[in-house]
Amino acid sequence: MILESGLPEGGVPISAVSLLLGIPVPTIRSWERRYAFPTPSRTHGSHRRYGIEEVGQLRALRDEIAAGRATADAVTAIRKLRSTESRGPAAWTQSLLDAAMGFDSFRIRSIIQEAAMGIGVDRTIESVLLPVLREIGTRWEAGRCDVANEHFASQEIRRWLSEQLGLSESRRSTRSAVLACGPKDMHTIGLEGFYVMLTRRGWNCRYLGEVTPTTSLLATIDLVQPDAVVIVSQLGSNRLATLASIRAASESAPGHVFYGGRAFLSPRSRRGVPGVYLGEEMVAAAALVESTLSNMKPAPEDGRQDREGLATKEEP
Repeated sequence: MILESGLPEGGVPISAVSLLLGIPVPTIRSWERRYAFPTPSRTHGSHRRYGIEEVGQLRALRDEIAAGRATADAVTAIRKLRSTESRGPAAWTQSLLDAAMGFDSFRIRSIIQEAAMGIGVDRTIESVLLPVLREIGTRWEAGRCDVANEHFASQEIRRWLSEQLGLSESRRSTRSAVLACGPKDMHTIGLEGFYVMLTRRGWNCRYLGEVTPTTSLLATIDLVQPDAVVIVSQLGSNRLATLASIRAASESAPGHVFYGGRAFLSPRSRRGVPGVYLGEEMVAAAALVESTLSNMKPAPEDGRQDREGLATKEEP
């Protein structure tokens, strides 16, 4: 069984943690012996087993030491933060905002890890990270913070998302997906979060990222023959360009196209758009992709999905 964290139930051995984090095994043992930090569980044979909490503690300690903090001081700071942080999405969101405003990398990493241990990776992405970035964007537009705060927070969040991809040990299924922003869209954090969610569910994802030309998207679809094509747009001013990509993708892969983003929040903006609208909640959107495609006809013997197996859905 795989836990919400992406690590196997029961934890992983010290050798796996060493490889994952780039920390020598003797160093991990030394930290435990000198500071009782962290204190992993043990098997009946007294072998260490590290869960998501211990891995997060070691990652935080590694990063703080790399930043120049003494080991003992870093251990004390991490323990203090963990003992004083209030739990819950709203509290984590506010703490993360404060850390972003103060350019505090250590607090950002620790708060995100605390949230992931409390409510899981998917809910942390949906209920903590994205609300934080939206609030920072609102503050910047109102002149209440600098764009540097947004860049700083985005970079720290991207770093954590990348780590989650590395932690994902789910066995790959036969499902594949192509994920792209519209041809003029540069806001990618939401799509990156969705990439993590699908990958953690075993999907084989091709992430094309920001400002994806329609021609490039179609070439990828033709080559990969994905089960799902996800296209997003966040700004209303970019909606028409994205709509052209959605229509072209729907012609190339009918029944396999999903779209979302804030540019399509209103029912009017979705009128006549081919494909399946993902909605506003990312966890539900990931489930929607899987449940919708489960209604497809079985793949033919040559292994390719039947492109007519699922009728294209349009919003009224």
